[in-house]
Amino acid sequence: MAEKFNPAPHDKHADDPREALAADRETHARLDAGLVDTFPASDPVSAAQPTPSKADAEADSPSLWDKVKAIFG
Repeated sequence: MAEKFNPAPHDKHADDPREALAADRETHARLDAGLVDTFPASDPVSAAQPTPSKADAEADSPSLWDKVKAIFG
């Protein structure tokens, strides 16, 4: 059966759909591997990482007292 006629011109600047499909397959494979490693679990696997919380950012930086001790210590 012949393909349906698509009146839209081909976009020569668009990403190659075969490359996008390969990237989707890789992402899907990593998510599947993560799901298998965590089964059974209460939370689903996520591909995105959350932003660090304020407490995490403060834990990485030294306190004012530590900075003063470093200067005079």
